[in-house]
Amino acid sequence: MNYLITIIGPTAIGKTALSIALAQHFGCDIISCDSRQFFKEMKIGTAVPNEKELAGAPHHFIQNKSIFESYSVGDFEQEALAKLDELFEKNNVQIMVGGSGLYVDAVLKGFDEFPDIDASVRAEINAKFDILGIEYLQEQLQKLDSEYYQKLQTENPQTLQNPQRMKRFVEVCLGTGKPYSSFIGIRKNKRNFTPIIIGLEANREKMYERINQRVDIMLKEGLLEEAKNLYPNKQLNALQTVGYRELFDYFDEKTTLDFAIEQIKMNTRRFAKRQITWFKRTENVSWFDYLADRKEIINFINDIIKK
Repeated sequence: MNYLITIIGPTAIGKTALSIALAQHFGCDIISCDSRQFFKEMKIGTAVPNEKELAGAPHHFIQNKSIFESYSVGDFEQEALAKLDELFEKNNVQIMVGGSGLYVDAVLKGFDEFPDIDASVRAEINAKFDILGIEYLQEQLQKLDSEYYQKLQTENPQTLQNPQRMKRFVEVCLGTGKPYSSFIGIRKNKRNFTPIIIGLEANREKMYERINQRVDIMLKEGLLEEAKNLYPNKQLNALQTVGYRELFDYFDEKTTLDFAIEQIKMNTRRFAKRQITWFKRTENVSWFDYLADRKEIINFINDIIKK
């Protein structure tokens, strides 16, 4: 039986330190599923593990891509599963860690399969969106799949403001003549491992304090210079992320540096809240305080493995 110990939780909660401690105990490797840490040009602003941490255990999928490469969650799913197959040949316990919920789900569960949609449908939706805006997409989804629209409105309202996601929903509805939600949950993805999901948490005040401290440390380590080097490529998708976007506004003289730094902290706190919302919906998570004794977590995992 193979086991994939999966460590989740909000940013700056201590996932990296725990993953290294567990990897050293179980003598295994670490799969990173932090989508911001894939890119080798983004080191400081994504809190990539430092040299000492990387030396503590073998890591995979850290700074292995360039911001100029196209890399999707589907690509990651395939590469991560192939790497796990290889690693399980050596040790039946492996570790995955990261705060990108979508990428965690990709490895643990995979995605639903949708039929191919004719390009003309996409073109028509894009044309109407350019004229009518996000309201057009919202009205279409409400009409074509009211059940899914209501679900998003209740559980994930920000998605209703996301043009790319909304275009996809409407595209599937119009292209198939069926509700988008009718394709969800049909495909069953088999995995050759049993997940053991460990969540780390802290009270909000402590979490926010840790986030603010991390941003201050990033600035001392040279985040401003890193962002300045990336600024000429600010339009790339990989750079549309907290910690860089705010400094790009400063370089564009839209804000002061002090304001940009406060925005980084505030947006990181908001990001952490979204992470918590996502992970709290994840099934079969065993939650531990971020200060929990490592032995307690190791004993908990061992009890599962020995059953």
